[in-house]
Amino acid sequence: MDPELYVTNLYERFRSRASAEDAFFMAKYMKNQFPFFGLKKPMRQEIEKDWFRHSGFPSLLDMPQVVHLLWELPERECQYAAMDIMEKFRKEFTGQHLELFEYCIVTKPWWDTTDLIAARFIGTMFRNDVSLIRPCVQRWLEDENIWLRRTCLLFQLKYRKATDRELLEETIRRLSGEKEFFIRKAIGWALREYSKTDAHWVLEFVQNNPLSPLSRREALKILKRKNDENSGNQRLPI
Repeated sequence: MDPELYVTNLYERFRSRASAEDAFFMAKYMKNQFPFFGLKKPMRQEIEKDWFRHSGFPSLLDMPQVVHLLWELPERECQYAAMDIMEKFRKEFTGQHLELFEYCIVTKPWWDTTDLIAARFIGTMFRNDVSLIRPCVQRWLEDENIWLRRTCLLFQLKYRKATDRELLEETIRRLSGEKEFFIRKAIGWALREYSKTDAHWVLEFVQNNPLSPLSRREALKILKRKNDENSGNQRLPI
């Protein structure tokens, strides 16, 4: 396949269904970080589904170039399409795709793309090859890009019992002094998700470590709700 022609044709299909009114509100929701065609998710996925039925998916070999080409286009729906294509190959990711993920995280970064890349794509890649984890985390923790640092907190988001708790603890302590909203939010989010697996550990960690009010609030959301719902004697000391 010709990756450039493939992307151009998909782009034209998006553009033919554009809505200026919806584009305005979608851009506003994303703090006007990016322009939009104005394709809401169901419509975008309908266009993609028809296109994939017509032209198929790129091969694993061509996929990185297709993703790069989509990422270079201005409208945000193009990045969403790139992630939908990457999802098709999620179980096949290896260290060879690390450069692609880093490019997508630091290029046109915002939570709507970086968080999915961290939790689904990088998280899966690290499960496939655990030897990649610590070298990448150590490198990203020292990077000035906040989205790479945020990735260190979020790649284990769905690991549950497979979570490397020691690494999570080290990462949070390393980043807990940062004032950046997206880092503080991610600390709380990571702890909140892990509270579904080990509530007592999360509660003890929050009580014994200096965290921002935002991180604490996010970390304890589920535990507080369960406490409020619990009328018995097993309430946690929150």
